[in-house]
Amino acid sequence: MPSSEKETLATLEGVSRVYRTQYVETHALTDINLEINSGEFLVLTGPSGSGKTTLLSILGLMEPPSGGRLVIAGQEISGLDRKMRAQVRGQHIGFVFQFFHLIPDLSIEDNVALPMHYAGRPANEIRQRVSELLERLELAHRSSHLPVQLSGGQKQRAAIARALANRPKLILADEPTGNLDTETGNQVMDLFHQLHEEGHCICLVTHDLSHVKDADRHLKLQDGRIVA
Repeated sequence: MPSSEKETLATLEGVSRVYRTQYVETHALTDINLEINSGEFLVLTGPSGSGKTTLLSILGLMEPPSGGRLVIAGQEISGLDRKMRAQVRGQHIGFVFQFFHLIPDLSIEDNVALPMHYAGRPANEIRQRVSELLERLELAHRSSHLPVQLSGGQKQRAAIARALANRPKLILADEPTGNLDTETGNQVMDLFHQLHEEGHCICLVTHDLSHVKDADRHLKLQDGRIVA
Protein backbone atom coordinates (compact mmCIF):
# COMPACT_ATOMS: atom_id res chain seq x y z
CA MET A 1 0.00 0.00 0.00
CA PRO A 2 1.31 3.48 -0.75
CA SER A 3 2.69 5.12 2.36
CA SER A 4 0.48 7.86 3.77
CA GLU A 5 -0.59 9.29 7.08
CA LYS A 6 -3.21 7.14 8.74
CA GLU A 7 -6.72 8.51 9.08
CA THR A 8 -9.29 7.08 11.49
CA LEU A 9 -12.26 5.99 9.40
CA ALA A 10 -14.41 4.38 12.09
CA THR A 11 -14.47 4.34 15.89
CA LEU A 12 -16.72 2.15 18.01
CA GLU A 13 -16.79 2.68 21.77
CA GLY A 14 -18.81 0.29 23.93
CA VAL A 15 -21.12 -0.53 21.03
CA SER A 16 -23.91 -3.02 21.64
CA ARG A 17 -26.80 -4.36 19.59
CA VAL A 18 -29.82 -5.94 21.22
CA TYR A 19 -32.79 -7.42 19.37
CA ARG A 20 -35.99 -7.66 21.39
CA THR A 21 -39.20 -9.53 20.74
CA GLN A 22 -42.14 -10.05 23.06
CA TYR A 23 -40.48 -13.09 24.60
CA VAL A 24 -36.76 -12.98 23.79
CA GLU A 25 -33.91 -10.53 24.17
CA THR A 26 -30.89 -11.37 21.99
CA HIS A 27 -27.57 -9.64 22.56
CA ALA A 28 -25.98 -9.72 19.11
CA LEU A 29 -23.07 -7.42 20.09
CA THR A 30 -21.74 -6.51 23.53
CA ASP A 31 -19.22 -3.78 24.41
CA ILE A 32 -17.43 -3.59 21.06
CA ASN A 33 -14.43 -1.26 21.09
CA LEU A 34 -12.71 -0.90 17.74
CA GLU A 35 -10.82 1.64 15.68
CA ILE A 36 -10.40 1.21 11.92
CA ASN A 37 -7.80 3.27 10.08
CA SER A 38 -7.29 4.15 6.44
CA GLY A 39 -5.40 1.64 4.34
CA GLU A 40 -6.00 -1.33 6.62
CA PHE A 41 -7.02 -4.82 5.57
CA LEU A 42 -9.11 -6.09 8.46
CA VAL A 43 -10.59 -9.60 8.56
CA LEU A 44 -13.42 -10.56 10.93
CA THR A 45 -14.02 -14.25 11.64
CA GLY A 46 -16.11 -16.26 14.06
CA PRO A 47 -18.79 -18.94 14.16
CA SER A 48 -22.27 -18.38 12.78
CA GLY A 49 -24.23 -16.18 15.12
CA SER A 50 -21.13 -14.55 16.60
CA GLY A 51 -22.17 -11.06 15.47
CA LYS A 52 -19.96 -10.57 12.41
CA THR A 53 -22.70 -9.46 10.04
CA THR A 54 -24.34 -7.33 12.72
CA LEU A 55 -21.04 -5.53 13.32
CA LEU A 56 -20.62 -4.93 9.59
CA SER A 57 -24.21 -3.64 9.35
CA ILE A 58 -23.55 -1.14 12.13
CA LEU A 59 -20.26 -0.05 10.56
CA GLY A 60 -22.08 0.36 7.25
CA LEU A 61 -24.86 2.40 8.91
CA MET A 62 -27.44 -0.12 7.78
CA GLU A 63 -28.75 -0.33 11.35
CA PRO A 64 -28.03 1.70 14.49
CA PRO A 65 -26.36 0.37 17.62
CA SER A 66 -28.50 -0.12 20.71
CA GLY A 67 -25.84 1.53 22.85
CA GLY A 68 -22.35 2.98 22.73
CA ARG A 69 -20.72 5.49 20.44
CA LEU A 70 -20.08 5.27 16.70
CA VAL A 71 -18.03 7.77 14.71
CA ILE A 72 -17.55 7.51 10.94
CA ALA A 73 -14.95 9.72 9.22
CA GLY A 74 -14.96 12.08 12.18
CA GLN A 75 -18.75 12.40 12.31
CA GLU A 76 -20.76 11.31 15.34
CA ILE A 77 -23.50 9.00 14.10
CA SER A 78 -25.76 8.75 17.14
CA GLY A 79 -28.67 11.11 16.74
CA LEU A 80 -28.62 11.08 12.94
CA ASP A 81 -31.86 10.04 11.25
CA ARG A 82 -31.99 7.39 8.53
CA LYS A 83 -31.65 9.89 5.70
CA MET A 84 -28.56 11.50 7.21
CA ARG A 85 -27.00 8.10 7.93
CA ALA A 86 -27.57 7.19 4.28
CA GLN A 87 -25.77 10.37 3.22
CA VAL A 88 -22.76 9.55 5.39
CA ARG A 89 -22.73 5.99 4.06
CA GLY A 90 -22.88 7.21 0.48
CA GLN A 91 -19.93 9.55 1.03
CA HIS A 92 -17.58 7.22 2.87
CA ILE A 93 -18.61 3.55 2.66
CA GLY A 94 -18.97 0.89 -0.03
CA PHE A 95 -20.76 -2.37 0.80
CA VAL A 96 -20.33 -5.77 -0.91
CA PHE A 97 -22.71 -8.59 0.00
CA GLN A 98 -22.50 -12.37 -0.28
CA PHE A 99 -25.61 -12.54 -2.46
CA PHE A 100 -24.74 -9.45 -4.54
CA HIS A 101 -28.06 -7.59 -3.96
CA LEU A 102 -28.14 -6.24 -7.49
CA ILE A 103 -31.51 -4.86 -8.52
CA PRO A 104 -32.84 -7.51 -10.92
CA ASP A 105 -34.73 -5.26 -13.33
CA LEU A 106 -31.89 -2.76 -13.79
CA SER A 107 -29.01 -3.23 -16.21
CA ILE A 108 -25.52 -3.67 -14.82
CA GLU A 109 -24.55 -0.10 -15.73
CA ASP A 110 -27.67 1.23 -13.99
CA ASN A 111 -26.93 -0.86 -10.89
CA VAL A 112 -23.41 0.56 -10.72
CA ALA A 113 -24.70 4.10 -11.28
CA LEU A 114 -27.32 3.92 -8.53
CA PRO A 115 -25.18 5.16 -5.59
CA MET A 116 -24.08 8.14 -7.66
CA HIS A 117 -27.69 9.04 -8.48
CA TYR A 118 -28.52 8.91 -4.77
CA ALA A 119 -25.53 11.16 -4.08
CA GLY A 120 -26.75 13.68 -6.66
CA ARG A 121 -23.74 13.40 -8.98
CA PRO A 122 -23.96 15.15 -12.40
CA ALA A 123 -25.05 12.91 -15.28
CA ASN A 124 -21.80 13.30 -17.22
CA GLU A 125 -19.76 12.36 -14.14
CA ILE A 126 -21.95 9.29 -13.62
CA ARG A 127 -21.51 8.13 -17.22
CA GLN A 128 -17.75 8.55 -17.08
CA ARG A 129 -17.35 6.83 -13.70
CA VAL A 130 -19.57 3.88 -14.68
CA SER A 131 -17.63 3.43 -17.90
CA GLU A 132 -14.31 3.47 -16.00
CA LEU A 133 -15.51 0.93 -13.43
CA LEU A 134 -17.05 -1.47 -15.91
CA GLU A 135 -13.89 -1.36 -18.00
CA ARG A 136 -11.71 -2.03 -14.98
CA LEU A 137 -13.92 -4.86 -13.70
CA GLU A 138 -14.01 -6.41 -17.20
CA LEU A 139 -17.77 -5.91 -17.50
CA ALA A 140 -17.98 -3.31 -20.27
CA HIS A 141 -19.32 -5.95 -22.66
CA ARG A 142 -22.05 -6.78 -20.13
CA SER A 143 -23.10 -3.22 -19.32
CA SER A 144 -26.61 -3.52 -20.80
CA HIS A 145 -27.26 -7.02 -19.43
CA LEU A 146 -29.52 -7.77 -16.48
CA PRO A 147 -28.04 -9.46 -13.39
CA VAL A 148 -29.76 -12.75 -14.22
CA GLN A 149 -27.71 -12.90 -17.41
CA LEU A 150 -24.38 -12.83 -15.54
CA SER A 151 -22.35 -15.55 -13.83
CA GLY A 152 -21.79 -15.45 -10.08
CA GLY A 153 -18.32 -13.98 -10.47
CA GLN A 154 -19.58 -11.31 -12.86
CA LYS A 155 -22.38 -10.39 -10.45
CA GLN A 156 -19.89 -9.97 -7.63
CA ARG A 157 -17.60 -7.84 -9.80
CA ALA A 158 -20.62 -5.69 -10.64
CA ALA A 159 -21.40 -5.41 -6.93
CA ILE A 160 -17.81 -4.34 -6.26
CA ALA A 161 -18.05 -1.75 -9.04
CA ARG A 162 -21.20 -0.40 -7.41
CA ALA A 163 -19.42 -0.26 -4.04
CA LEU A 164 -16.61 1.76 -5.61
CA ALA A 165 -18.89 4.20 -7.42
CA ASN A 166 -18.58 7.10 -4.97
CA ARG A 167 -14.88 6.44 -4.28
CA PRO A 168 -15.30 5.35 -0.65
CA LYS A 169 -12.30 5.01 1.63
CA LEU A 170 -13.90 2.15 3.57
CA ILE A 171 -15.14 -1.00 1.81
CA LEU A 172 -17.16 -3.49 3.86
CA ALA A 173 -17.46 -7.00 2.44
CA ASP A 174 -19.76 -9.60 4.00
CA GLU A 175 -18.71 -13.10 2.89
CA PRO A 176 -18.00 -11.87 -0.66
CA THR A 177 -16.71 -15.29 -1.79
CA GLY A 178 -19.24 -17.38 0.11
CA ASN A 179 -21.53 -17.88 -2.89
CA LEU A 180 -18.74 -18.50 -5.42
CA ASP A 181 -16.66 -21.49 -6.49
CA THR A 182 -13.05 -21.59 -5.32
CA GLU A 183 -11.44 -20.25 -8.50
CA THR A 184 -13.91 -17.39 -8.86
CA GLY A 185 -13.63 -16.62 -5.15
CA ASN A 186 -9.85 -16.37 -5.47
CA GLN A 187 -10.26 -13.93 -8.35
CA VAL A 188 -12.57 -11.77 -6.24
CA MET A 189 -10.08 -11.83 -3.35
CA ASP A 190 -7.29 -10.81 -5.75
CA LEU A 191 -9.41 -7.78 -6.62
CA PHE A 192 -9.84 -6.84 -2.97
CA HIS A 193 -6.09 -7.05 -2.49
CA GLN A 194 -5.58 -4.78 -5.50
CA LEU A 195 -7.97 -2.26 -3.99
CA HIS A 196 -6.08 -2.48 -0.70
CA GLU A 197 -2.79 -1.83 -2.49
CA GLU A 198 -4.37 1.29 -3.97
CA GLY A 199 -5.15 2.62 -0.50
CA HIS A 200 -8.69 1.44 0.20
CA CYS A 201 -9.48 0.19 3.68
CA ILE A 202 -11.05 -3.28 3.46
CA CYS A 203 -13.10 -4.79 6.28
CA LEU A 204 -13.90 -8.37 5.34
CA VAL A 205 -16.19 -10.86 7.11
CA THR A 206 -15.42 -14.47 6.22
CA HIS A 207 -15.56 -18.07 7.39
CA ASP A 208 -12.57 -18.89 5.18
CA LEU A 209 -9.45 -18.74 7.35
CA SER A 210 -7.22 -18.80 4.27
CA HIS A 211 -8.10 -15.11 3.85
CA VAL A 212 -6.54 -14.26 7.22
CA LYS A 213 -2.90 -14.69 6.19
CA ASP A 214 -2.76 -11.49 4.12
CA ALA A 215 -4.69 -9.31 6.57
CA ASP A 216 -3.18 -6.44 8.54
CA ARG A 217 -5.44 -7.35 11.45
CA HIS A 218 -7.57 -10.37 12.28
CA LEU A 219 -10.40 -10.02 14.79
CA LYS A 220 -12.32 -13.03 16.05
CA LEU A 221 -15.86 -12.62 17.33
CA GLN A 222 -17.70 -15.01 19.59
CA ASP A 223 -21.08 -14.53 21.28
CA GLY A 224 -21.14 -10.89 20.23
CA ARG A 225 -17.74 -9.98 21.66
CA ILE A 226 -14.26 -9.51 20.20
CA VAL A 227 -12.31 -12.35 21.81
CA ALA A 228 -9.01 -12.26 19.91
